[in-house]
Amino acid sequence: MSQRLDRVNELMKRELSMVLERGYRFDGIVLTVHEVVTAPDLRNASAWVGILGKARDEAAVIEKLNKEKGNIQRELYKRVKLKHSPQILFRLDKSIERAVSLINVIDSLPPPAPDPEPGAEEAKEG
Repeated sequence: MSQRLDRVNELMKRELSMVLERGYRFDGIVLTVHEVVTAPDLRNASAWVGILGKARDEAAVIEKLNKEKGNIQRELYKRVKLKHSPQILFRLDKSIERAVSLINVIDSLPPPAPDPEPGAEEAKEG
């Protein structure tokens, strides 16, 4: 990926986070923009959004964001000036949930057995 595309992705991520924080509220839910991936031709972009809160509302939140994407894009492109303004598609990012479940599995493992001391084996043989 080119440096320019990386900069565009980071800029859009930062500004999209600000637009969503200021203009869109969801009861009992924290919304975070994890990543924005823009196509090389700058025509389309996927915004990966993490949702912390009520698990049953995730699909509804993504659906609402995609329905409101015209207004969201209008606010975003007032702040970000590009030759082509990508069409944004919001997608649910479940990486945090997977990470939490993995940490829980690791925490539930029994502690490792202690290493035998080097002098203990020589004493048994002798």
